[in-house]
Amino acid sequence: MSQLMLYPRRPAHSAVVVVLLLVVASCAKESDGAATAEVSAVVGARTELVVEGDFTETVGAIGVVEPRIGHRAVLSAPIATRVTAVAVSAGERVVRGQVLVEFEKLTIDADARSAEAAALAAQQAFDRAERMVTYGIAARREQEQAAAALAQAKAALATARRTADLTSLRAPISGVVTQMNATLGASVDPSQALVEIADPSVVDVVLALSAHDAARVHVGAKVMLHAGSASGGEVLGEATVVDIAGVVDAQTHSVAVRARAGQTSRGLRIGETFYANVVLAVRPHALMVPAEALVPEGDGYKVFVVDASGMAVARDVTVGGRHDGTVEVTRGLTAGERVVTYGAYGVTDSATIVLPGTKPVADSAKGGA
Repeated sequence: MSQLMLYPRRPAHSAVVVVLLLVVASCAKESDGAATAEVSAVVGARTELVVEGDFTETVGAIGVVEPRIGHRAVLSAPIATRVTAVAVSAGERVVRGQVLVEFEKLTIDADARSAEAAALAAQQAFDRAERMVTYGIAARREQEQAAAALAQAKAALATARRTADLTSLRAPISGVVTQMNATLGASVDPSQALVEIADPSVVDVVLALSAHDAARVHVGAKVMLHAGSASGGEVLGEATVVDIAGVVDAQTHSVAVRARAGQTSRGLRIGETFYANVVLAVRPHALMVPAEALVPEGDGYKVFVVDASGMAVARDVTVGGRHDGTVEVTRGLTAGERVVTYGAYGVTDSATIVLPGTKPVADSAKGGA
């Protein structure tokens, strides 16, 4: 008698579940791969080659046009007096000897007449003492005292006459009135600066540098002048450092560096502000990259070097000087290598660089399929 044996039947839906799991795993792998490709590809970055050449190291500074030493005059009243006339105004051109301000003359003239009378009396006293000594009537000491009094009287007379000559302030140099502080009818004294004159045709550019930068500058160094307060302004010409102050200004904590301009594209006006690049050194055969290629890394910098396959590799570099957006690299690069410039901050190590106008390798492959 045959026996019918029954075996348990495996559910059909379990096979379906296995298939679904495999499909999901495959999709996940594709999604992870796409995400990885998206993260590692940097689109729109720009690159430039490391170039070798002469590097000019400079330091930037703000400069102000000032009258050259010896071509500026500041005038004040000779004594305490009153202003009776003001002949010129600020900004006006004057010539040497021209009257600028006049003062009250009554008091000054009276002082001059008094000094003349005192000098005359002292002269008479000296003559009398001299005769008396000659005849043996008076001691020689009296003659010496009279001589001393006469000398004092003559000095006072000279001062009074000089003061009388200064009842009219006259321009000691030809130039432009840069300041006029005299007011008609006002009382003035020698401590007040009333008029300032400067020769605008003889000027220097005075730069304010830190003590550290000033120590690296030498007399004779070249200076490039730019209009405005940034290096991107119009280039006006070249100047030469003629003097470096030996002290630090107590208020600005800077060192004044005086430069003398040569031929400029236009005239320099007193008080005008300029941006200046002072040349510190010129080094031949230097390696240079744009400043935007540098990415801060701790206390130093790194750049991303792009290899032949388009992969960016991070590399530590040592930076030398800087000049107009260009940086000297003293270690870490070789001439001809390609580095990421624009977009460097968004690059990670081993990322694929996709230049503007091109497509990622994955997209190109899909297009070909």
